[in-house]
Amino acid sequence: MAKPRYKRILLKLSGEALMGDQGYGIDHAVLDSITSQVKEVYDLGVEIAIVIGGGNIFRGLSGAARGMERASADYMGMLATVLNALALQNILENKGVVTRVQSAIEMRELAETYIRRRAVRHLEKRRVVIFAAGTGNPYFTTDTAAALRAMEIGAEVIMKATKVDGVYSADPMKDRAATKYDTLTYIEVLQKDLRVMDATAISLCMDNNLPILVFNLTVTGNIKKIVLGEKIGTLVIGRNNA
Repeated sequence: MAKPRYKRILLKLSGEALMGDQGYGIDHAVLDSITSQVKEVYDLGVEIAIVIGGGNIFRGLSGAARGMERASADYMGMLATVLNALALQNILENKGVVTRVQSAIEMRELAETYIRRRAVRHLEKRRVVIFAAGTGNPYFTTDTAAALRAMEIGAEVIMKATKVDGVYSADPMKDRAATKYDTLTYIEVLQKDLRVMDATAISLCMDNNLPILVFNLTVTGNIKKIVLGEKIGTLVIGRNNA
């Protein structure tokens, strides 16, 4: 078997990815599929960190749009990510994958409080680390949390899971003329407003030259294929690396 291209990765999962076609909550068949893919990569010896969103349960922006105070709505969204992290942990542990959940908001009965050095040590000891509660601050998305945590732990790439096979010039579900990009620079993502991740996350990655790989999570085996070096999805990199 080919040698893994990456030693340490950060997988960014949206909360919506967990709900499948249900429209709300967690679809356990989807959760089983995701965790099986993670285990495949874990078995290759790759160190894996995961940042999980909470949009399948509650979105802070949606709450704020309905009249809630933005900070309160964002804190509720952070708590939703903890629910998803615990569900992810439970199924991974059932598959024999040792995990740790680290929360940016202290809740010692449920998860460890985030400490960078401890997170890195867990990864070195072959534990999958699931980061919950975003950055712990309102007004920041889990995209930004993913960029921040990836840099803190020294991940080699952010793997952004989506429901399409990369980044397109327009929504491929609505526009048949949309074209897929194999590679993009951070500047192109910002200039074209491609919504790969939010602008803060893209800027953080650009400043630290951290690649982002956008791929289709619904295709079974894609995570393993990417780790083994197959060209899948869209890679966002710096101009000098393009």
